[in-house]
Amino acid sequence: MARDADGFPVTRSAAGVRRGAAASRDLAVLDERVSGCRACPRLVAWREEVAVTKRASFREEEYWGRPVPGLGPADSRIAVVGLAPAAHGGNRTGRVFTGDRSGDWIFAALWRAGLANQPTSVAKDDGLELTDVRVAAAVRCAPPANAPTPEERDTCSPWLARELALLPRLRVVVVLGGFGWTALWPVLAGAGYQIPRPRPAFGHGVEVTLAGPRGPLTLLGSYHVSQQNTFTGKLTEPMLDAVLARATELASS
Repeated sequence: MARDADGFPVTRSAAGVRRGAAASRDLAVLDERVSGCRACPRLVAWREEVAVTKRASFREEEYWGRPVPGLGPADSRIAVVGLAPAAHGGNRTGRVFTGDRSGDWIFAALWRAGLANQPTSVAKDDGLELTDVRVAAAVRCAPPANAPTPEERDTCSPWLARELALLPRLRVVVVLGGFGWTALWPVLAGAGYQIPRPRPAFGHGVEVTLAGPRGPLTLLGSYHVSQQNTFTGKLTEPMLDAVLARATELASS
């Protein structure tokens, strides 16, 4: 397999994503393969342009400028799935949700729920550790205007499918926003879960339990931790805390 200058395996097509995801025997291998993905030309061009032009406040930093893998241990019973890395957050730091205001919200909430060892996440080496939760995104590259296309979502979906498959104790998925909610249904159908018809609509606090090959899996909807939602009060800390409290309750039952 071809590797780039930094040693990451290079994937250049949707078929390559499918092959690379299927061949990933553990999360470490999967994360390495995700980090070398170049399957979506528009996203590659955007993430790399941002990494060169930078935001003025981060002009002295070297941006990651790659797809951003998930974070959290393989024995997690809870997964949190967001939309995509932020241009000057995960695309800068190389760690999902790290270094932006959305991350400030989700990691503080995970800390309050007892799932993180600290309430902040500002850099890849800041000592953050997660317990019993894996955090990932439906699309692994920062997209222009925070808006991946359906084709980009579908091209990226095998990474998420394999990541969830590599969590053998998974019992709950907290889905941040409607984009992730939509992205999950084909992933879970492909994994053998029984999908209701019609598919349940997204909403904050929506709870759906699916029967599947590894036992029941519960999806919990939450408004995304975007600035648009948190600044306007559409999502509050108590609302997010309630969803995570329910997730921990279900995971331990």
